[in-house]
Amino acid sequence: MSRLSRGKIKGISLLLIMLMTVSLIGCGKTEAKGETEKKEFRTLTDNNKREVKVPKEVKSIVCLNVGSLRFTTYLEAEELVVGIEKNEVEKNVAKPYNYINNDKLAKLPIIGDNGEAYEEEILKLNPDVIVASYDKETADKLEEKLKIPVVTIPIVDNLYDDNYVEAITILGKLYQKDKRAAKLKAYIDTIKDDLNTRTERTKEEDKPLVYVGGVAFKGVHGIDGTEAMYFPLTAINAKNIADEAGKKEPYNMDIENIVKKNPEILFVDYNGLELAREDYQKNKELFDGIDAINNNQVYSQISYRFSALNVELALTDAYFAGKVIYPQEFEDIDIAKKSEEIFNFFLGENYYETLQANGMEYGEISLEK
Repeated sequence: MSRLSRGKIKGISLLLIMLMTVSLIGCGKTEAKGETEKKEFRTLTDNNKREVKVPKEVKSIVCLNVGSLRFTTYLEAEELVVGIEKNEVEKNVAKPYNYINNDKLAKLPIIGDNGEAYEEEILKLNPDVIVASYDKETADKLEEKLKIPVVTIPIVDNLYDDNYVEAITILGKLYQKDKRAAKLKAYIDTIKDDLNTRTERTKEEDKPLVYVGGVAFKGVHGIDGTEAMYFPLTAINAKNIADEAGKKEPYNMDIENIVKKNPEILFVDYNGLELAREDYQKNKELFDGIDAINNNQVYSQISYRFSALNVELALTDAYFAGKVIYPQEFEDIDIAKKSEEIFNFFLGENYYETLQANGMEYGEISLEK
């Protein structure tokens, strides 16, 4: 072989090496650019006033503790969920968000239970963000240990304070669903205003005395299980005899005191209906001293609490209570149609039909077995 040929071959070889080197450098730059993009963050303030760095675009989350998964579904962000708590696996009609999304969510890996984080399981999934209704200390510890951002929201137990507004706002920003968040807040405000406007002008002396029994808290209760500041009644400015004790939470009211107060309208939560019937059977003579029972003014309520507040049920309960207590002011309301509207807005389907199929609907009930 001639020197020229060898020189040509050598030159070509050098050229190929240079081209490969440039190509590799180019690839390296592309990878580095990709890595930089992955590390783009924004800062979000959670309900504990913690400044949390989260990915610019959140693509995967896990939800821990009360309300985090519920409000995630309200924000229509359930597609981001990659793992659920053990207590969310069983399909439960008392948790509409769970019942409707169960077929999809129940197949996901288990990452905790009732607020307890299964740390190793979360690390396996490596979600972009952990959403939790935790206090500051618990959130800080989990974030430090797992090196995954933890965004906290408040537990929403009623619609009297701004906790629900804060929860919706934080999650709207986290999921970049600000429009949905704005619609949720506006819709709740519109309904609260409507309920109040219909009833605020009624004079106190013209309002019937009302009582709600069978309210569940720390277990099920019979007639004595009630609640002061019960949202469906407070929202329509009703005279709830349970409020007179100066309390602001669920409690047991002495049955003799209920008889003494003599409510004109009695509501019974389905959760405690069977126990309420047992109470009635044991002492019919005592209960027959209540005007509501004598006049067949006993009506249903569908429990709006299960591990805190189901917003849609609280609102539909209020409309039904309004129709019973103020028939003229709520004459235009068809409870089945109003429920359908509310459920469709929060849940994406008419959940009232599901409730009816499971033996729960709004109407008159009997304490007779």
